[in-house]
Amino acid sequence: MLTIHQAQTPKKQATATTGLAIAGGGPVGAIYELGALRALDESIDGLKLHELDVYVGVSSGALIAASLANGISTVEMCRIFTGQEYASIRFDPESLMRPAFKEYLERASMLPAVLSKALLKMFRHPGSSNISELVSQLGKVIPSGVFDNQAIHDFLEQAFRVSGHSNEFDDLKCALYIVAVDLDSGAAVRFGSKAHRDVSIARAVQASAALPGLYPPVEIDGHYYVDGALRRTLHASVALNEGVDLLIGINPLVPFDSGEKGLNAEVSDQRLNLGGLPLILSQTFRALIQSRMEAGFRKYYSSHPFADLLLLEPHRKDEEIFFTNIFSYHSRNALCEHSYQVTRKDLLARHKELSEVLEKRGLSLKLDLLRDKERTLADSIGESRSSHASVARSLSRVLDDLDEQLEDRKAS
Repeated sequence: MLTIHQAQTPKKQATATTGLAIAGGGPVGAIYELGALRALDESIDGLKLHELDVYVGVSSGALIAASLANGISTVEMCRIFTGQEYASIRFDPESLMRPAFKEYLERASMLPAVLSKALLKMFRHPGSSNISELVSQLGKVIPSGVFDNQAIHDFLEQAFRVSGHSNEFDDLKCALYIVAVDLDSGAAVRFGSKAHRDVSIARAVQASAALPGLYPPVEIDGHYYVDGALRRTLHASVALNEGVDLLIGINPLVPFDSGEKGLNAEVSDQRLNLGGLPLILSQTFRALIQSRMEAGFRKYYSSHPFADLLLLEPHRKDEEIFFTNIFSYHSRNALCEHSYQVTRKDLLARHKELSEVLEKRGLSLKLDLLRDKERTLADSIGESRSSHASVARSLSRVLDDLDEQLEDRKAS
């Protein structure tokens, strides 16, 4: 679903700037975002999503934002995350599900001291102590995260190294902000800002994606950080405050509408309830996220009237996104293809309004490409250039760079 809000007030600055704000959404959200971003990237003549002015990333969206800011194209990211054999590096989604053994051991080592202290207090003051207090004390030894998020850091660090890009904010040609939340203060922290640039990009992304309960908080300079989505969904104001006059936002988390008129006629309004606690929690979380997102965007209309706003989200009745098992290889690729195709349809359906926004910046929609009903994501990322050899992979990247240079020449 594409939402377009055109600027109400002309921008005073002569130079146009473009920003991209990417929300979180776990592995499913990231794959949706990749398919949507690839469709957007190839469909707008003159726009390259890895050459924008400002990037803001939250949670899993931080990984994508950091990669784009480092010059890694949507083509290469789709190749990596859909497991193409000629991608520059291999991505293993199961690495995100490795148990946090270190966290388990550290918490377990606390058990004797916590238990003995709690029992001793109960014996000394039986009238003032109870079972609920004992349970509360034992809560200290429960692991703060189920899975080890070090894999997120290691993957991104490797991706930058293999592709010849930097893991430092100071080396970037654009502005990159990775948002996390300081666990002890509850304050949102923008890694990449002047006060928070000494951390590596990979570590900042790991902190931003540390969803409480799933991943342990990440320690940086004595502070512990968790998922940046706990404060806001997109943090798009970070880019708007930088003077961006075209903001592209992408949010994969919308509540699912399982009513009778859904995409599948067999879906009933009881389906989520029958799915048990995981689906109920997912729907609840999505509804909260969507409510905050809509409220935030409405504020931007008045607080930043000079900016054109484009927002990409899944359709409310799109059950393929809501019910996908992202840790299945087939599902991962199918979801990315689905997101790519749905976004193409949205862009074509709103092409008149979208063209008005783009033409102000010398950009245009590739309508012939959008009307090609046979085009697939595989076509878009060049699946035919397949090889196991590293030399062939390097050649593939050189050809991609050459394509971009030729496009630049045509534009000039």
